[in-house]
This record gives sequence, structure tokens and C-alpha cells, in this order.
Amino acid sequence: MIKLYYLAFFLLLISCNQQSGGVIDETPTRGNVKIACDESFKLLFDTEIYTFESLYKDAKINVAYLPENDLFNLFFKDSVRAIVTTRKLTKNEEDGLIGNNIIPKTTIIAYDALAFIINPKNTDSTIIYSSIKKIFTGEYKTWKDINPKSKLDDLAMVFDNDKSANVRYINEIFELKQGFPSTCSAVKSNEEVINYVEKNENAIGLISVNYISDRNDSLTINFLSRIKVLAISSETDDGSSGYYFRPYQAYIANVSYPFRRDVYIISRETFIGLASGFKQFVAGEVGQRIILKSGLVPSNMPIRLIQISTE
Repeated sequence: MIKLYYLAFFLLLISCNQQSGGVIDETPTRGNVKIACDESFKLLFDTEIYTFESLYKDAKINVAYLPENDLFNLFFKDSVRAIVTTRKLTKNEEDGLIGNNIIPKTTIIAYDALAFIINPKNTDSTIIYSSIKKIFTGEYKTWKDINPKSKLDDLAMVFDNDKSANVRYINEIFELKQGFPSTCSAVKSNEEVINYVEKNENAIGLISVNYISDRNDSLTINFLSRIKVLAISSETDDGSSGYYFRPYQAYIANVSYPFRRDVYIISRETFIGLASGFKQFVAGEVGQRIILKSGLVPSNMPIRLIQISTE
């Protein structure tokens, strides 16, 4: 009985290390793998990959930073073994992979948020949730619709990319069946949104908070010096409470900030290889501490919320 057990174990090891009839010289900490990551998380994953490769000298993570639509296309074409994204696979997508003997593995690694940014010269600093919704439904087209005292006229809402997760997210939560109104447009990246808002006083930009969340990063400091982040009321608040929230780590963690979302790593690896090892690293202690330092909320590490008394 014991011999049969060891034989089965040996055969399992062989099957896990073979692909297309060849032996794969790869482990969770050694090898060469291609992954794709939502470009919203470039700053975070540059650090995750650098740290992982520094710890494991024989590991090489080749990453493509792309809009959401493009990274999923690569994933389904088997051009990458794992993706970093803010949405899960649909039932049809999952069933399609399983039909090809691929069992996708989805791991939540962090909680992110969308930040609404404005030009520093704009005197407004707060906005209620329902006003944001009315911008996207086309009901609000000028700054005076938001604030009758505003000295600005027509507003311009700017996205990072028309194929991005940010566009899909807004489309889904506000159920925009007719598409986006004429006040909305897309550039090509989160950084271009920041550049546009810096130059246009009437603009509101929509970016991933990861671009402005790590206040110890020189690039983040540069971005924050050029724009202002709007504080937003909760979804059910009409502004009468006086409470507004910016996408700070604590408000993402306790769900006070309304535009919050999950971040996942999805793997299609059919054996325990480098993609699996990297996924476990990001979800483990070191990877989660990197997420914490970046200003996002790690999924596997508690955040301490400290209330400061002014009395």
C-alpha cells in the first residue's frame, strides 16, 4: 500500500512538471514567466516584482502594463500566465477555461479606490455622491450644476483609457445603458489624466488612487503637487451630514469612501510554477507589507484605525 502511495506521488510530480511532452525547469521561485497587470497598479507592481526578483535571483517576471480589456485578451490567448485586475472572471469565461482543462485560480490581494482629481485653482474641494452620478448620466454638464457659486462653466470628465477598468467600473455601478455623455472623454493613461487636469481648470479626472497613495514616493509627491483630490460624501448622504471622504487608506479599509474596489491576481498556470510562486508572494507577508506601504489596503493584513480626540 505504501509503495503504491509513493508511486502515485511520483507520477503526480511528473505530471505537474510536464507540458507539451517536455520537462519544465521551473519552480515557484525559479524560472521565467510573463504576466500582465492593469496599468493602474504599475507603481505598486514595479516594487513587488523588484523585491521578488531581489529575493529570488533565478526568477524573472516579465510584466506588461495594459488597460483591462487588453490584459484579458492576452490571458485568454494564453500569452500570459497570470493577470492583475479589478474584476473576477465571469461564469462563461471560467467555464471556457475549465473546458480546456485549465482551472483558473483567483486570489484577492488588495483593496483599491478610484480618485476624482481637480485643478488646484478650482475652489471646490468636496462633492456629493449623487452629483457624480448625475455627471455620468448627463444630467449635470456644468460646474454651476454642482455648485451654483462656482465661477467655472462647462465641466470635462476625463478617464485614463476607454478600455480601462475605470471606465467599466463606472459603467457598471451607474448602469449607463446609453453610454457616457459628451462631457466625458478618455486619454491614454492615468498620468495623462493628471497632465490634463493640471492644464484645465474645468476638468475632473478619474484615476486609480495608487498613483497618488504612496506619499513617500517621489513620483506620487510630484503628482500631488499638480492636482487636488476631491472629498466625496457617502452614497446615501446628500451632504447634510457634513462628512466627506478622500480615498485615504483608512477610509478605503472601513468602506467610508464610496468608490472602492477589489484587486485580484488570476492565474491560469497548470502546474506549480513561477506565476504561482509570485502570486503567493504578493498575498504573503512581504507582498502585503508592500501593498500597505503603497497606500492601498492589503487583503490579508489588518489596518489599525486610530481615532484622535481633539478634546
